[in-house]
Amino acid sequence: MTASPPKLVLCVIDAMSPSMLERAVAAGVAPTLERLIEGGLYVSDCVSAFPSVTPVCAASIVTGVAQDAHRIPGMNWFDRDEHRYVEYGSSFRAAQRFGIARQLTDTVYNMNRTHLAAETLTVFESLDDADVRTAGTTYLMYRGRYRHEPQRDTALTRVASALIRHPVMGPRELFYADIFASRRTGCRSALGMPGVRDRHSGCVSAHLVEHDLFDFLLLSLPDNDWYSHKNGPEAQIQSIAAADLQLARVMNAGGGVEEFLSEHAVIAMADHSQAAIVGTIALQDELAELGVLGPVRSSSGSRSDEPRIAVCPSQRAAMVYALHESERDAMRASVATRALAIEGIDLVMWLERDAHDAPREGVISSPAHGELRFAPDGPVLDSRGLAWSVDGGLAAIDARIEGDRLLSAVYPDALARVWSALTCPTSGEVLLSAVPGYEFIDWGRQAHVGGGSHGSLHASDSLGALIMSGVPPPDPAPAQWAIRDVAPLIRGHFGLDGVP
Repeated sequence: MTASPPKLVLCVIDAMSPSMLERAVAAGVAPTLERLIEGGLYVSDCVSAFPSVTPVCAASIVTGVAQDAHRIPGMNWFDRDEHRYVEYGSSFRAAQRFGIARQLTDTVYNMNRTHLAAETLTVFESLDDADVRTAGTTYLMYRGRYRHEPQRDTALTRVASALIRHPVMGPRELFYADIFASRRTGCRSALGMPGVRDRHSGCVSAHLVEHDLFDFLLLSLPDNDWYSHKNGPEAQIQSIAAADLQLARVMNAGGGVEEFLSEHAVIAMADHSQAAIVGTIALQDELAELGVLGPVRSSSGSRSDEPRIAVCPSQRAAMVYALHESERDAMRASVATRALAIEGIDLVMWLERDAHDAPREGVISSPAHGELRFAPDGPVLDSRGLAWSVDGGLAAIDARIEGDRLLSAVYPDALARVWSALTCPTSGEVLLSAVPGYEFIDWGRQAHVGGGSHGSLHASDSLGALIMSGVPPPDPAPAQWAIRDVAPLIRGHFGLDGVP
């Protein structure tokens, strides 16, 4: 009889920058992560999704695919079927503009239930189907095979019950703030308030370890992202140290770091990193003359006042949707032309289609370096071995070709990330990426000036840390690791190679 595989913990430390992790380790304030690095494989340039924002990245981490398959396109996007904006929580003021109840419904329920493609399995679903005991702490993506009812056992959860009334499908053991809890643990999260979330995850996970309640655990430590948004990426040493304490807390529940690692494999990773923000782009204002749909529709019946585009900021990325199919191409051209003249915009991207409306080629346009056109299949290989045809200005993505290889350190995995975003059925007609230092204001007119943010195609917020301990990498290992490589590693760890 073959031995059962060791248990596996996937620890996602939101926005963990490789350089800040290395500084925290050097300062001696992240000893648990240091131990994982010393005993495993450390990747300092694991590339994120594009846009490199948490909903898109979380979906890629738990499914192993990009948004052309999982269908989560941004932090804020436009639902063409329902003709409305979807807002996952860019800021409290943005949520207020769209309605708190609507924002909570989209984030807590619809993101997993209807927005995430039904045919694309999460690792929870794959492992649940194989009777692997799954567990997860508060994370945007939680879809699994087990039904969980909302909690009503505290004053806070009874207040929340006015908005959170329906069950969800999640892993066998699910702890989502105080709203869903598969069992009593004595752990409280103040409904998932920033600054408390890591401690709640650590408390719950320690309980799960003590009582042997999982084979696979997704341990989410999101407060590093919140702290970095507020204080800037250079302040991450403190928040990484705090995350390290919670990871140590979990391991101590299993007898200490060494004993825990004898029974558990661990993947610790970031979903993206962050870049410092000094300036903003008010895209809603810049494109106002084209007729921008607001969060609340105007009661005006005038055709001249009818909105023509939806503007969807996602921190350091944005999308623009044409609201009328008949003018899609003309509106795309108008938006692209105007966007290229806006201060702070780095890249403008769109998809050109053939006569049958099938994707023909992607276009990446830089105000300073012209256009690069590209499509799958061709003589050039990217850093992950995918083949492309390219034509035009490689300088648009600061790339060069050496032999048959397309190389760009400034825009990692650029062609695959942009193609996935452009061909995602829920993406906009035009995608935008900001210059380092700039952020698109959200619909609450909020930004993170003086702090940090993320979302762009640029390496500054697209490369995160990845550590694997007790999980052998595939052979051959990717030349360029990506967050979408993690789900196949998890499935393979439990003998589910090739299972979607």
